[in-house]
Amino acid sequence: MTTIPKCPSCSSEYSYEDGELYVCPECAHEWPMAATENEAAGRVVRDAFGNILNDGDSVTVIKDLKIKGSSSVVKVGAKVRNIRIVSGDHNIDCKIDGVGAMQLKSEFVKKA
Repeated sequence: MTTIPKCPSCSSEYSYEDGELYVCPECAHEWPMAATENEAAGRVVRDAFGNILNDGDSVTVIKDLKIKGSSSVVKVGAKVRNIRIVSGDHNIDCKIDGVGAMQLKSEFVKKA
């Protein structure tokens, strides 16, 4: 008998299997059965809207972000492709066109 995990969103113990997903009947949250590499390492990173981010995802910036030590700004709506999840306060490592390599906080992006 397999043990079905509690819902990561609302901690309900009534989640069930549906194909390759687990589903919570209380909050309608769905998540994959196979743990991603980041979840196995204990690095579950969520965007500003609660979506789980994984290596290689594309995200969009939801707020103007000033670049420390520069007069440049990363504008709202800037698309960032092929992100990498890292540990630390700034938990997204990426390259932004026109700006270069930098780290972002997941609370200022949304999954594209």
